Amino acid sequence: MEGSRSTDGTSFELLSRLLEILREENAFNESGDEPVVRFVQPEELRNRMPMDLDEEPATKEEIETAVRQTIRYSVKTTSPHFHNQLYAGIEVYGLAGSWLTDVLNTSQYTYEVSPVFTLMERQVIGKSLKLFGYPQFPEGDGIFCPGGSISAMYGMAVARFNKFPDVKRKGLAGLPPLACFTSEAGHYSITKGAHWLGLGTDHVYKVETDELGRMRPDKLSSAIAEARKQGNVPFFVNATCGTTVLGSFDPLPEIAAICKKEDLWLHVDACLGGTLLLSEKYRARLKGVELSNSVAWNPHKMLGAPFQCSMFLTKGKNLMHETNCAGAKYLFQQDKHYDVSWDTGDKSLQCGRKVDTLKLWLMWKARGTRGLRESVDTAMHAAEYFFERIKNREGFRLVLPSYECCNICFWYVPPSMRGQEETQDWWNKLYRITAKIKELMMLDGSLMIGYTPLTYKNHGNFFRMVVTCQPPKTEASMDFAIDKLEQLARDL
Repeated sequence: MEGSRSTDGTSFELLSRLLEILREENAFNESGDEPVVRFVQPEELRNRMPMDLDEEPATKEEIETAVRQTIRYSVKTTSPHFHNQLYAGIEVYGLAGSWLTDVLNTSQYTYEVSPVFTLMERQVIGKSLKLFGYPQFPEGDGIFCPGGSISAMYGMAVARFNKFPDVKRKGLAGLPPLACFTSEAGHYSITKGAHWLGLGTDHVYKVETDELGRMRPDKLSSAIAEARKQGNVPFFVNATCGTTVLGSFDPLPEIAAICKKEDLWLHVDACLGGTLLLSEKYRARLKGVELSNSVAWNPHKMLGAPFQCSMFLTKGKNLMHETNCAGAKYLFQQDKHYDVSWDTGDKSLQCGRKVDTLKLWLMWKARGTRGLRESVDTAMHAAEYFFERIKNREGFRLVLPSYECCNICFWYVPPSMRGQEETQDWWNKLYRITAKIKELMMLDGSLMIGYTPLTYKNHGNFFRMVVTCQPPKTEASMDFAIDKLEQLARDL
């Protein structure tokens, strides 16, 4: 009905203007001259931006204003001074792939509706299988999925089906209580997966870590024995390459040997650390990953692919399909005019599945493996430079003596607290000051570094500096972070 929505001309005018608006608002600025964030409290932001959705359509001017405000008050992850999460800015070819994906707006479940993307996904999955030392299709398999948490549940579901195939038809009622294992530093998605898959969170055994945050194989063996003693059946171990906070790498060869002896499925959460496999210099930190049964990798983290870009890889011919298939005849007809083995949807938990492969495919195609390798080496050099700058610098206190990935964790002791007896009250004050420094960062808007406690190691708040591939980090950007943090904390 005329007037009920924007005309096509007006809509396409906005699209044609969008790139210009992004430039005018400095959304792509990687110089570091612009604020990382213009922070305002929620109530104030709600007053500044007209969030209400009304009966009548907004004008063209109102829409453009809303677009500009959205850019202005959002965090600029493209800034070289955003170190707050395990992701940051996006790679330009990946962004082009993301836009193209959304323009074509299709679902990745059948070759019929997604012919080009089906071939792209097979190519990227194949390259990734090789990267992790897995066999190629059909002995190896994989799928793009919404994130590492879903990848972990894929691993748990495939592992359970592999050990107890009848679970698909009969459910959990006919099974003994199952037990799974992860380190105390492992991602919380294992606990969530245990809930969603009906295992129960009490059946997740958290394995003690060593002084560098790595799972202790001897404690894993003890936990497996304890689970059996309690009448549970162990079936799944989650090891981590690049833990969320400390970036630690579990000793995979030793863990794999235990899993082989105990007949357990080994899943590796390499969502963060898997990117190091692209580097000749750092890939040895994932030694033994090829011994695992499944793995998760998130190129949207350190590598800088646009959200979301995550994959689950596994060994076992047709195992993903057998685990997840439901045989919906309206979608996965077996009498199609093409080879239906290219239809990927029935091995997926989802029905509609967003095309995520084009982002990484276009990055890989444009940069080549060599270009991706160079970006990883650049990021790791910056992280190591930051570590070397602070390890003996007055006021800085490292949480660990060394780091394996792109995370550097530390406390900053302001001048007013130096040279004092480090009692528990002193530490508690330092934890509060860490949160205060973070507040000053946000209000200043020039730097974002996250902070976190680590309760299983009895650590209160400390900073977690994350260095990613996008935008490319430099020694100058590392120096800026150090200088700015000292400046903000000077008078505390």
